[in-house]
Amino acid sequence: MIYNINVDGRDHRLELNRVDGRWETRLNGREVAIDAVLARRDVLSIIIAGKAYEIKRERTATDMHLWVGPRRYAVQLRDPRSLRSRASADDGKGPRKLLAPMPGKVVRVLLKEESEVEAGQGVVVVEAMKMQNEIKSPKKGVVRKIVATEGAAVNAGDVLAVVE
Repeated sequence: MIYNINVDGRDHRLELNRVDGRWETRLNGREVAIDAVLARRDVLSIIIAGKAYEIKRERTATDMHLWVGPRRYAVQLRDPRSLRSRASADDGKGPRKLLAPMPGKVVRVLLKEESEVEAGQGVVVVEAMKMQNEIKSPKKGVVRKIVATEGAAVNAGDVLAVVE
C-alpha cells in the first residue's frame, strides 16, 4: 500500500508491504525498521529504528493532528486508491493516470479504449494478497489508453490506464 502523507506542510511517501507475516516499510524511498502496536483507540506505540514513541491521533471534522510526545503535527493522509483523495489532489483537468495501488495481478479489464467513463466507475481489477481491488476512474471522461492486460503482473505505481 502506498500513502502520500503531508506533515506540517512537508510531503512524504509511505510504502507498506506485508511479507511473510511482517510489514516492510519504506519512507521516501528509504527502508525503515518499524514495529507498531495499537495500544488503545487513537494511540499507537511505535519503535522506529530502535527508538520508542507514543503517537496520539486527534481528529476533528476537518483536521487531523498527531501528538508525538509534547509536539503536535498537522497531518493529511492521502490514499491513492481513494477517489476522494485523488479528487482533492488536483482540479481534474487533463489526462489522469490510473495507477496500481500495490503489487498484484490484473484479473480483469472492465472497459475498452475510447469508452466513456463516469467518475468512480471501475476500469481495471487488480488482485493483491488474494483480494480483488477495483481501480476506479478519478473523473468523468474517456478512457484514452488501457496499458494493463489481463493476467499481467503489476508493481505499485504502474500505470494501468489513462482517462482524459
